[in-house]
Amino acid sequence: MNPSANYDVVIYGATGFTGRLVAEYMNTTYGVDKDVTWAMAGRSLDKLKTVRDEMGIPKSVDLIVADASDPASLEAMVKSARCVLTTVGPYQLYGTPLVEACATQGVDYVDLSGEVAWMHDMIAAYEATAKKSGARIVFSCGFDSIPFDLGVLFLQNEAMRAFGTPAVRVKGRMRKMKGTFSGGTAASGRETMARAMADPAVMAVLRNPFSLTGGFEGPDQPHGMSVQEDEDFGSWVAPFIMAPINTKNIHRSNAIMGHPYGEDFVYDEMMLTGPGESGKAAAEMVAKSNTMGGEDGPKPGEGPSKAEREAGLYDFALLGITKNGDRIKATVTGDKDPGYGSTSKIISEAAICLVKDCTDLGGGIYTPAAAMGLTLVDRLQSHAGLAFSIDK
Repeated sequence: MNPSANYDVVIYGATGFTGRLVAEYMNTTYGVDKDVTWAMAGRSLDKLKTVRDEMGIPKSVDLIVADASDPASLEAMVKSARCVLTTVGPYQLYGTPLVEACATQGVDYVDLSGEVAWMHDMIAAYEATAKKSGARIVFSCGFDSIPFDLGVLFLQNEAMRAFGTPAVRVKGRMRKMKGTFSGGTAASGRETMARAMADPAVMAVLRNPFSLTGGFEGPDQPHGMSVQEDEDFGSWVAPFIMAPINTKNIHRSNAIMGHPYGEDFVYDEMMLTGPGESGKAAAEMVAKSNTMGGEDGPKPGEGPSKAEREAGLYDFALLGITKNGDRIKATVTGDKDPGYGSTSKIISEAAICLVKDCTDLGGGIYTPAAAMGLTLVDRLQSHAGLAFSIDK
């Protein structure tokens, strides 16, 4: 961490659609509370002033001009913060200089990245630097992958409490989701696929469920790419578009925590579509569709109305099975659309949790579960509209 920082959290990208929502959440939830000091950063001072005024944010919240293409401005911003919260993606295009600056300066970092190949490269390039400087770098602090990563941690904690042993097999099933993926997520997905098509090494990273585990290779994992009938849930299941990101983060959590889920841990995620012929037809339709929206989907900087964000939700179910055959079920729910309303609250609480509640955590590149764990679960339930529960 940065002991000479002026702010606990600097929101980098505060003039973008998601960055505005983060600033709004920070202002509404924490105001100008001296226990949580924060500032807004972006490329244009005029745009920052406009956003601050439009969102009703007090003028006492400082504005910082910083640009990834201007190393001096980026370094100055980083040195002012205990944690930089960045919504500026695709990260593989714009994120590397900021990761390097935070890792070098010993400043914490959280983002919304689901860009596995880029994350793989950043771990290789900057993990040793972060460990030395004390910087805690945490990727994937939005809808991908906090509800899923922390959902598995929560389930495993309850399995240990109930049975004294972890669940070696966990099924994650998206039961219900209403809302949209962000334009930034869609753009990141397109950029990742363009890289993968041009570079076989990138494709190999995307295909390997253990590509973020630092060399550990566990057992074969379900690929989750075909329509199936899942007897455990009494439903047909279809591929879930976030699974290739979430599964890799969850295996990394297990690895860097010392394999509390076991070295033989097996995990997959799919989407429930219902029983019978109608459920099968729905699963086949999901499997054929492009749920990111393709070129017609949201663009970076665009997003749904407040009413649409408020109407969104998600309901994620987990089933854990121990070596002894004991079973435990859990649910994670969110009260806003996943890509915007929920994500903006989740990443805000992750940043605050990192700097306020995780002071003993050493430097390195982490997942949310490995960095903040059940402490962040408590914050999300208290402030961010998420609920974690064990099904009776």
